[in-house]
Amino acid sequence: MIGLITEDYFQSRILFRALEDLGYTVATPLETEIQTAHLSVGTGDGDFYPIHWQNLHQAFFDESGGEEVLERVGPFVDGMLQGYLVDKASYDAGVTDSGQLSDAAVAARFDADGNGTADLAGCVPGWGCERVIEHHLTEYGLRDTVTHNQGSYNALMADSIARLASGNSILYFTWTPYWVSGELVPGAHVEWLSVPYTSLPDGVEADTEIDGLNLGFAVDSMYILARDEFLAENSAAARLFEMARLDVNDISAQNLLMSKGEDSSADIDRHVDAWIEENRSDYDSWLDAARAAVAN
Repeated sequence: MIGLITEDYFQSRILFRALEDLGYTVATPLETEIQTAHLSVGTGDGDFYPIHWQNLHQAFFDESGGEEVLERVGPFVDGMLQGYLVDKASYDAGVTDSGQLSDAAVAARFDADGNGTADLAGCVPGWGCERVIEHHLTEYGLRDTVTHNQGSYNALMADSIARLASGNSILYFTWTPYWVSGELVPGAHVEWLSVPYTSLPDGVEADTEIDGLNLGFAVDSMYILARDEFLAENSAAARLFEMARLDVNDISAQNLLMSKGEDSSADIDRHVDAWIEENRSDYDSWLDAARAAVAN
């Protein structure tokens, strides 16, 4: 199972390649929405999902059977961030906390369509970030001053980038690893906003701070989500999932290449080839450990 976002293909295909090198036949992955991917693994329609965010996807994990049928193996990727950002000029002018957007005068700075509210380039419907953003809008008293624009995320960001290039202020949500922070670089073009205090849906408690800044979203790690039955029956795959590690910056760098036009399936396969060659020692250690698990 993989999601619909093409920028997730790189890390997924590295894992698929490793499985093939171990002798597995990897069927064409079913592409589906994130929530559906979790449910499919939970019911056994899929064997594993390699893009499970431990904190962000907790609700999807629980509704798909939770620890009774599923296991999160890893972490596959550490140091993943989410949050709200504004253009550097707005930040330097004093807009440093999302709570300030409850002030209509501050929010008007980010009004893109003339309706008097700040336009937030937000989250795709059905994603985990949607639940957090919608929760924040209510919790921080922003319902009357901020409009959460949703739809194609890349289209929303293309519009934001164009607006910034035209000298306008922008307000958007993003996550890392993703190409956006290679195009709009925090500290150079944009800055992360803090939130007034930590508040997550369903009373979830998590670490939301990085370098003294409260981003409002859990600092997260990506795990490989698999059914217990699949792991028990496939010791090599289970050990591979335990060993596999990717640097978050490697994913962002590859995503940036995709945003520059290297986004075909053949391009992604070429990026996978290059990553494996550049990280051959680590990659081979995954395979060696997986083979040893079978031998034992």
